[in-house]
Amino acid sequence: MGLLLPLLLCLLATCCNTRSPPVKLPHFLLLRPRDCNDSSVLDTVGLALQSINNDRKEGYALSLNRVRDVREHRQDGLGSLFYLSLDVLETKCHVLTRKAWNDCEVGSLHELVYGKCKAIFYVNMPKRVLYLPAYNCTLRPVSRRSIRSMCPDCPLPPSTVDTSNPGVLEAVTETLAKFNNESPSKQYSLFKISKVSSQWVYGPAYFVEYLIKESPCTKSLASSCALQPSDSEPVGLCKGSLTKRGPIKHVSVTCNFFESQAPTTGDKISTEPTHSPPKAGPRGSVQHLPDLTDETPGESLEKSPVDNFPVQLDLTTNPEGEPLDVSFLFLEPTSEKLIVLPFPKEQPSAECPGPAKNANVLVLPP
Repeated sequence: MGLLLPLLLCLLATCCNTRSPPVKLPHFLLLRPRDCNDSSVLDTVGLALQSINNDRKEGYALSLNRVRDVREHRQDGLGSLFYLSLDVLETKCHVLTRKAWNDCEVGSLHELVYGKCKAIFYVNMPKRVLYLPAYNCTLRPVSRRSIRSMCPDCPLPPSTVDTSNPGVLEAVTETLAKFNNESPSKQYSLFKISKVSSQWVYGPAYFVEYLIKESPCTKSLASSCALQPSDSEPVGLCKGSLTKRGPIKHVSVTCNFFESQAPTTGDKISTEPTHSPPKAGPRGSVQHLPDLTDETPGESLEKSPVDNFPVQLDLTTNPEGEPLDVSFLFLEPTSEKLIVLPFPKEQPSAECPGPAKNANVLVLPP
């Protein structure tokens, strides 16, 4: 009996010191909801939105109107993947200006284009890496029916004016001719019409924005020079107007030229040395849909309000996630992979959505 008590105490101590193996939670349970108005979240959203604008080659820069939903998935020792759902507004800055979106002006209500974006954004602050693996956005112009009821004399939204309209083509031709006539030497030609609107003032008025490319000839050789190669790049954006009053035309135009920049497909906080590996570009698109009032009644009835702004972003449908190789983001030879999950559904809470900069219901997607 004297030996039994020490033996039992030893067994008890051994059992108490025995540890069960750690339980590894499924990745989808590691998605952490974040406060949509948190300052660090807003900083991350701002960087992601700038990356979206940097990736685009057409259209106008998007600005943040409201953060709808944010989830953070912390990667083992590799930073975090953020799943972002955003309400956006189109600005007056063409994406080729490469201006920061928060330095760009948003237009008046009657000309606004608004929508939703989803983005997956990778942040690794210790390694000073920011990367946008994927994004998708859906945009619509503000309802022209609502604008007409509030402001009958406002210019018609861009979506309602056909770029092949003779008045639009005349406005482009007249304004570009005026700019070329006032140019001391270089001549420019039309690359692409990017935005148009119209209004009745004391006669028809057309407002146009278009990209221009350099002509290979100067003003003195304009009659004999060869045509510009079709693969030439746009060098600037012109904004012009043509207003008619009987036989009298009033033409005005201003053109701003883009700064020469190397294309950017991902972002790093610090400048990379020239021998660093190239980055894989983001996978994304911006879809422009017509004004909701342009759709037939049948189409509108068949869709729920959310379906009017379809934004799909799934790099995987596997609930356990799929690996995403990001080794190319790091300078040192290494093999690093993130786990990407299916994009989570929005879950409104006390913290999300955040406050809107423009709270008008006409520019807030459902």
